Amino acid sequence: MSEITYIEITQLCEHYEVELSFFEELKEIGLIEVLSIEQRPCINEESINQVEKILRLHKDLDINIEGIDTIFNLLNRIDNLQNELDKVKSRLRLFEGD
Repeated sequence: MSEITYIEITQLCEHYEVELSFFEELKEIGLIEVLSIEQRPCINEESINQVEKILRLHKDLDINIEGIDTIFNLLNRIDNLQNELDKVKSRLRLFEGD
């Protein structure tokens, strides 16, 4: 069993050079989950990849939080549709006898 590591949001703000309000907006919109550990807001270390994707979209492409939310929702829908398509292809192969 691996131990879950949490990172304080204030450290992330310093590292990525963003305001605390940026992470608060991400939490409000549901893009990240923020936990309070010893009365300090933290995120799970496994969420860092998602945070970095969000920051690249925000900083490099100048996409606002609402746009990022839309992008992530569309990407999730594409993943779901791809999984569904894979299942249908597998079932079709059974009927074709490949």
